[in-house]
Amino acid sequence: MTRAAAPQATTHEAHESSSRARGALSRRRLLIGAAAALALSRLSNRPVLAAAEANLKLGAPQDFSFEALTREVEASAARPYVPPPPLSPEVLQRIDYEALGKIHFDPACALFRDGPGAYPVTFFHPGRFSPTVVRMFALSEPGPRQFAREVLYNAACFQMPPDSPARALPDAGFAGFRLQESRLGAAGTLDWRTNDWVAFLGASYFRAIGELHQYGISARGIAINVAVPDRSEEFPAFTRFYFQPPSADAHEAIVYAMLDGPSIAGAYRFLMHREEAVIMEVEARLFLRRDVERLGLAPTTSMFWFSESVKPTGVDWRPEVHDSDGLALWTGSGEHIWRPLSNPLHTRASAFADRNPRGFGLLQRDREFDHYLDGVHYERRPSLWVEPLGEWGDGAVQLIENPTDDEIHDNIVAMWVPRQPAKAGAKYTLRYRLYWAADEPHPSALARCVATRLGRGGQPGQPRPAGVQKFMVEFIGGPLAQLPFGVIPEPVLSAATGRFSYVFAEAVPDGVAGHWRAQFDFTPQSREVVDLRLFLRLGERTLSETWLYQFRPDEGRS
Repeated sequence: MTRAAAPQATTHEAHESSSRARGALSRRRLLIGAAAALALSRLSNRPVLAAAEANLKLGAPQDFSFEALTREVEASAARPYVPPPPLSPEVLQRIDYEALGKIHFDPACALFRDGPGAYPVTFFHPGRFSPTVVRMFALSEPGPRQFAREVLYNAACFQMPPDSPARALPDAGFAGFRLQESRLGAAGTLDWRTNDWVAFLGASYFRAIGELHQYGISARGIAINVAVPDRSEEFPAFTRFYFQPPSADAHEAIVYAMLDGPSIAGAYRFLMHREEAVIMEVEARLFLRRDVERLGLAPTTSMFWFSESVKPTGVDWRPEVHDSDGLALWTGSGEHIWRPLSNPLHTRASAFADRNPRGFGLLQRDREFDHYLDGVHYERRPSLWVEPLGEWGDGAVQLIENPTDDEIHDNIVAMWVPRQPAKAGAKYTLRYRLYWAADEPHPSALARCVATRLGRGGQPGQPRPAGVQKFMVEFIGGPLAQLPFGVIPEPVLSAATGRFSYVFAEAVPDGVAGHWRAQFDFTPQSREVVDLRLFLRLGERTLSETWLYQFRPDEGRS
């Protein structure tokens, strides 16, 4: 098997200006609020009110079609952005984490509680961290003419204490929604009233559990000007959702959405399948109101604090803390690449140029509990893989890594950025599939990278030379498992600058077939950032995926 040409990674760094810091803080507040609401929702185990006491109220019917929604969105993009009317800021500030934890949506009010389909829909209440009201609509059965009826806020559908600040918002509306587990589940399966599998909450963020039954990484409808120097990040929001009634035996859900923001408007269709993993097919029709410097399509957002690669001394008692540990790329030319994540001292952006990529994703490959030792089960966090449907043309998968000092901050973003500048009046239609799973859906047949370990350079028993970094990169599986005894693969290393030394490969002495590690020392020749590249081969045959690492001598943490 010969090695295909690889896309080059380009990198730039931008120190956080005050506007960038505001954008990061806004993103973190959105994610903290969403995470808090999701966590609280899963702790509730309350009695169900009788349907006669509290039911959803629906508005008058109005015509609906995805094409009509698209036309409405396109027309709105030709006009200046008008933000939705806000709820009382004073009241919302009082609906904090504690107050929101005492507000529970009653499953007796769930949309599709008695069908059709398997998955009832429940709703989130607005609060400090999710203040924007999102309008919800129930659709009639598909046919020559389809109707939408708005789901009206009914305070009786939320259980809350008598002194809850939310009672000062008699017409609060909804902040987001959840798809509950199947109401048709057999005995012993998860109770739909207290378990959900998809949640849309906060701007254009949404999450799903993987086959390991754990929330973690988030997706977003769009990303606008993430980590652009001297520009505030923009957070367009889903402002409407339309729920299509599924067929009686369907194990899927179809949701339409409208997205709106100062720079963009969009119409979305989500087809969501509840299988062993969660699979979503997304169609987005986007219209730009104004120029966007960095337009992020199919964005994913995750958390990386530290791993076995680099852990500051005494920062935390756990060995590792992260929702994802690397960016995986399957390029248009067919190469599989693994880029370990990092927690930099300053925001950094890396671009992996490509044409018609086959897929990319932020993955959690380390599935060993002993590597985390935490009851929140980081080893179960889902990986999120983006599979383009159709040709996306020229562009780059861009990886944004922000510094963080805690696990509550989602500091990693991966997205597709088209090569052509995103100008006002531009239109985009794209389709893609999202896999929320334990692993990528189309893994390479090659050995995969499973660990990156760092240390001081030099050889045992000799003085350690200053400025030399030692790397130990582990690979497992694929052709490595079939190597004859005594055959040693060759580490193939490259970098634009710097010098490699003390290079060799050896089998990891754990008795696991196909588990190898490549060791080398790297001596930089400047203070510039350099991308290191490594793969294993035997003769002309490539044995492993490509490992990339961004070495930054100036940070003193590599």
